[in-house]
Amino acid sequence: MTDSLLDNQIQPITATDVEIRRALDDADLPSFLPALLPALAHATGDDSLLDETLRPDGTMIRDESAGLQPDQQQRIREVAADVLIRIRDGEVALVALDDTASGTGRQAVDDTERLRTLMSFAIGESIDAEYVPLMREELSVTGDDLRAPQWHADEIAPGRQFPVAIIGAGMSGILAAHRLQQAGIPFCIYEKNDDVGGTWLENTYPGCRVDVTNHVYSYSFAQRNDWPYYFSPQPELLDYFRTCADEFGIREHIRFGHEVTAMTWSDDDQVWTLEIDGPDGTVTDGVCAVISAVGQLNRPNMPAIDGMDSFAGPSFHSAQWRHDVDLTGQRVVVIGAGASAVQFVPHVAEQAEHLTVLQRTPNWFVPVPNYHHEVADGLQWLCRHVPGYAQWYRFWLFWRSSEGLLPACAVDDDRDDLSLATGAANQELRGLLEQWLFLQYHDRPDLQPKVHPMYPPASKRIVLDNGSWATTLKRDDVTLDVDPITRIEPDAVITVDDAGVETRHRADVIIYATGFQASKFLTPMRVVGSGGRDLHDVWDGDARAYLGVVHPGFPNFFLTYGPNTNIVVNGSIIYFSECEVHYVLGVIEMLLRGPHSSADCRLDVHDEYNARVDAGNLKMAWGVSSVNSWYKAESGRVAQNWPFSLLEFWQRTRRPDPNDYVLR
Repeated sequence: MTDSLLDNQIQPITATDVEIRRALDDADLPSFLPALLPALAHATGDDSLLDETLRPDGTMIRDESAGLQPDQQQRIREVAADVLIRIRDGEVALVALDDTASGTGRQAVDDTERLRTLMSFAIGESIDAEYVPLMREELSVTGDDLRAPQWHADEIAPGRQFPVAIIGAGMSGILAAHRLQQAGIPFCIYEKNDDVGGTWLENTYPGCRVDVTNHVYSYSFAQRNDWPYYFSPQPELLDYFRTCADEFGIREHIRFGHEVTAMTWSDDDQVWTLEIDGPDGTVTDGVCAVISAVGQLNRPNMPAIDGMDSFAGPSFHSAQWRHDVDLTGQRVVVIGAGASAVQFVPHVAEQAEHLTVLQRTPNWFVPVPNYHHEVADGLQWLCRHVPGYAQWYRFWLFWRSSEGLLPACAVDDDRDDLSLATGAANQELRGLLEQWLFLQYHDRPDLQPKVHPMYPPASKRIVLDNGSWATTLKRDDVTLDVDPITRIEPDAVITVDDAGVETRHRADVIIYATGFQASKFLTPMRVVGSGGRDLHDVWDGDARAYLGVVHPGFPNFFLTYGPNTNIVVNGSIIYFSECEVHYVLGVIEMLLRGPHSSADCRLDVHDEYNARVDAGNLKMAWGVSSVNSWYKAESGRVAQNWPFSLLEFWQRTRRPDPNDYVLR
């Protein structure tokens, strides 16, 4: 076995009967079970393992057990143990995972239909046929890269030079570089930092971790079968992206310490000229296309509070954590109580003499007991020894979150009062989340009104919770204040209540957990397109793009994680980036095959698309609620979120339509 994080080679089963059964018992959460029998059926070709009495309940897809009762769970373990023992003893042969035969003497069936059968069993209901191609890509059970470009520049445009610049070496930049390299397109990545990783390089605050399970928050073509945590902390994720950059061979194409400050399109030359600030001053580069992979959550948002500059002690944003500041025995004030604060505040409370949290808006929390847990040894064993199991487990997790709570975010047409809930499903979700709040704060009536959100669930980011936030707020040395901040003094932060009474919170250190300038896409970079138009002037603080990727008047300029490509309660942002980069490669292929020099999105196509997205967002909780949220631009329009299904975005980004573009 190599030292690579991406080494997913299946190891032979050498464990004893007792050890195999212990592994199955040790795979703690019942969520590992729905994928087990389909994985074994796929690996052995024995579809008789798909016992209907052991099928999960599709109506309970959100439940960890998928409706499987204890006796069913035990029976699945017994069946699996028997199969694994017989595999070990050579009594059951493994089949190639791309083999279309259904085994046990049955006539071979179409692979798509077989996958649909296996997938339907895993989720406990018949999967719609149009989802199967998408889920085949995500499953990638053979380990093949099913989203790799099926063309090469040398074959479709021999001798043509089409250099591409990528801005940013985070998750999307690494992905774009890998795809370009597969297609034989020359590229250079400009990265302002000294290493890859993007947000997972920059955010090093204590407790930083992903809020999507790592078996899903990873590239479909670079999966791991040995994730040590269900939700990995920042160092683990940074190692993953560093490993991907190394193994894909793209590090040599990155110019670290180089920040693109401006880019200008030439209608005459049909090229972009980039201005780049580097260690040796400003340089320029001319390229045929540019892919922005700068992300949305990378520019800290600092509030405007009177007296900020007068504070005498250390103060910093959570995304620019001062590891040189010792918080031991200090009086610390945290301004903000969003997702980042929820992660680092419990750690700060362990060090500080006293911690004050100044909260503007309380969060809705969804209980995730295993949020900080290491992956159970038994589950690790299954992923290492059962062919395809890690991929089937990923499929199960992906499906659970693929459309997730999206229906529970919708606005009912006949509902008049949208202040607390947007519809019956949203009201039901609210009730469930309120139960979780009551369980945690029933012994603290003083905190209950402060932590109880008075807005519909999903109006802003729902935070994953294992109980650590409530435990921290209930400490004797922690104060939660929800009154507005009026000013900052050299040694204190001052809040004022509705009656005008001020509270003075002494502070040795201030930590700002005030989020990012998410709606200010591409800032501070200047982008000048066709006819000398500045993109920021065109947007006027309200960013839009077709598919979140292209904008009229800016040919051959592509965005990843662009406007309206953020998801709220379903899926993973890596999924969106894979769809976007797939689309970008499709446009480049269209240009090379043309042959064309540029593709400029048509204005009517762009406007029609955005009108539909805007209408869709106004049918969701985050679109109609007045609660403050980074989902919205200064205009009040939702500039971040995608309001439709993951399937629709996948379908829309399969292949660009030449009719959507003006081609030159």
